[in-house]
Amino acid sequence: MVTDKLKGAIAKEIDGRYKQLSKLSRNIHDNPETGMKERRAAAWLTAFLKEHGFTVTKGIAGMPTAFHGIYGTGKPAVGFLAEYDALPKIGHACGHNLIATSAVAAAIAAKKAVDKFGGSIVVYGTPAEETDAGKAIMAKKGVFKELDAAMITHPGANRVLFHALACQTLEVEFLGKAAHAAASPEAGVNALEAMILSFNAINSLRQHIRDTARVHGIITDGGEAPNVVPAHSAATFLVRAGDDKYLDVLKDKVINCFAGAAAATGAELKYRWADVRYAAMLNNVTLARLFRKNMQALGHSIPLGRSGGFGGSSDVGNVSQLVPTIQPMVPIASKKVLIHSPEFAKATGKEKSLLVMLYAAKAMAMTAADLIASPEALAAVRAEFRKNK
Repeated sequence: MVTDKLKGAIAKEIDGRYKQLSKLSRNIHDNPETGMKERRAAAWLTAFLKEHGFTVTKGIAGMPTAFHGIYGTGKPAVGFLAEYDALPKIGHACGHNLIATSAVAAAIAAKKAVDKFGGSIVVYGTPAEETDAGKAIMAKKGVFKELDAAMITHPGANRVLFHALACQTLEVEFLGKAAHAAASPEAGVNALEAMILSFNAINSLRQHIRDTARVHGIITDGGEAPNVVPAHSAATFLVRAGDDKYLDVLKDKVINCFAGAAAATGAELKYRWADVRYAAMLNNVTLARLFRKNMQALGHSIPLGRSGGFGGSSDVGNVSQLVPTIQPMVPIASKKVLIHSPEFAKATGKEKSLLVMLYAAKAMAMTAADLIASPEALAAVRAEFRKNK
């Protein structure tokens, strides 16, 4: 049984490492690196884990900036997921510097539970959440298969249950025929018109798809000169759905929009779906309740969150399909400050934001202690996972 004394020691461990954790978060924040290029962030995080007694392996799952750090041996095995990639141009506007720091903070604090009860703690360094679905790649390669539970906390709203949509990227292009737009337009095949027709078809499709589905995209090539019939156009789309099965249905509907535009204009359609996709989140409410109870014990009110409320997508969904997983969200700024904005990037560098995330790190470590110390608690988490699967 986990005593209040042990949980108090877990909290004090994080408080005692505050200066180190603040420096780590600040270094990652002030040196943003995009997906698969997070060399400095990975180096800082692995050095920190080694310093605190973790056995670190770099370059896992064939990705140079991925890693895992292990403390202890055997079961139960509880994982903390660290994200540390930044967004192009606006840096850490998703707060991954805070996510990574809270993950390693929780891990070093949870060592106390391992020392007392056995089991193991694993920190996974997961690159490219924003761009290449690093966790999806890792999941495909069996990286998380030994875990009994996984946790990650994200800055943003105030809720324990995180509802992520299944998502896959679509790269599409039309090949037409160039001609003078005024002298001989009849000789051309307009690739841009094919793309515009596709956008209009998708706009019409939206009223006939589920409320939890999303289709949105941008034109990345629309021609080179207004007096030339565009011979090439290209676009990138994201197709999202509330579950993986409906995503497959929706993908066919979306491609039909492009195929119809190709038939109408005579342009040749080419497309490619991304090799990996973000899976829908499978929340574990039993695990979520343990985390919530620990946050409340620390004096922080956080609701579980309603069962709906779909929003974005994350490769943490891929982990949740394999192992009981939660991704609580905690507020670091006002509701007016939106994730993926320059204002949010600024907020993620503030000390008060780190303090909020470290409370979540304490709760994650305490929750890990609950699972490690109590076979009954772990069995309940596993039972819910098997039922939902």
